[in-house]
Amino acid sequence: MRVQTEDFRALARQLDEEDELARFEQEFVRDDSELIYLLGNSLGRLPRATAQRMERAVREEWGERLIRGWNEGWIGLPQQVGNRIGELVGARPGEVIVADSTSANLYKVIVAALRLRPGRTKIVSDDLNFPSDLYILQGAVASTGGQHRLEIVPSADGIHGPAEALAEAVDEETALLTLSHTLFKSAYTYDMGALTRLAHEKGALVVWDLSHSVGAVPVDLARAGADFAVGCTYKYLSGGPGAPAFLYVREGLQAEARNPLSGWMGQEEPFAFGLDYQPAPGVRRFLTGTPAVLSLAAIEPGVALLLEAGVERVRAKSVRQTEYLIALWEHRLAPLGFELRSPRESARRGSHIAVGHPEAWRIAQALKAEMKVIPDFRQPDNLRFAVAPLYTSFGELYEAMARLQKVVEQKMYEKYPAETTAVT
Repeated sequence: MRVQTEDFRALARQLDEEDELARFEQEFVRDDSELIYLLGNSLGRLPRATAQRMERAVREEWGERLIRGWNEGWIGLPQQVGNRIGELVGARPGEVIVADSTSANLYKVIVAALRLRPGRTKIVSDDLNFPSDLYILQGAVASTGGQHRLEIVPSADGIHGPAEALAEAVDEETALLTLSHTLFKSAYTYDMGALTRLAHEKGALVVWDLSHSVGAVPVDLARAGADFAVGCTYKYLSGGPGAPAFLYVREGLQAEARNPLSGWMGQEEPFAFGLDYQPAPGVRRFLTGTPAVLSLAAIEPGVALLLEAGVERVRAKSVRQTEYLIALWEHRLAPLGFELRSPRESARRGSHIAVGHPEAWRIAQALKAEMKVIPDFRQPDNLRFAVAPLYTSFGELYEAMARLQKVVEQKMYEKYPAETTAVT
């Protein structure tokens, strides 16, 4: 969608009237009708069905059934919820499981991948990867005795992933290529299939972080031939703060791949209490400790809403909304000193728009405190505006940018301190 008008308010009304996903907005809790929430790429809104699901899980399953709940469904939740997420990311049944955090899962699959490529010493990533992913990589290198070296390929502009340079970096020494599918700052989205094929041609394995893609950007792990993937559930999946993450292991690798954090839930017969670890068949071997039952249950409703809406319809609306935001930037924000920090090409863009401004931090504080707009700030000077197509309207996008314009034109941000808080 290319925006050809400057009457953005009227266009927003028209697009909202035509929106086939508009009915899903009522499926999410909205206690403040004036609040515009554009941070679904950090924490998704609460689905109404989740509150009901948690009430049942606490009062009935835990309160009434007590320990009996394990054999009445709890023990199978990691696979059950994993299979539902698998439907969103193009995985086969039995390839996705929910467990632990994204970081813990990333460590598991990185070490598993490195052990499948003995003799190869290089790991390739980029400098736009989520920093926590790079920390995990550094820890994995240390835990394998320093046998591997991490090569971080720089982006030329800080916006676009360095796909061509990555292609040159992956060679016969490379054990692993690991990247974020959609970059957290700019929303640049890699061609997963192309880079996976390139790595495979060199004999390397690939790990993808889907945290900023799943639920907003179509992903087809099977078609891409992906080896491993991880992702969080509290962003576009609306699984709740700190919700367990998921991991994917391609079916053809499951018999060989070993979980470096071997624990009793990944044991072949956990309740036999044998003293020697024997990995469970399939992806279940990547479980470690006891599943977080209540948190697992909270993930299901958000996933169900996305599956009902359909990933392709969600993506189509996301593209329309980010195009609309870019048009607003071009006409309203660029003259105020904002720089676009996201790709113009929709095929290479996720579901948020980043803009840069020297006063981004103080602007964000003014938006939250006085304008009832919640965006995201990322160092050093980025504001991110995420669209979650199931509950973000075009009217909200128009109003948010109008309030942003007011904050800058009236210099409302000047009353706020330049020092950032612990959580930005």
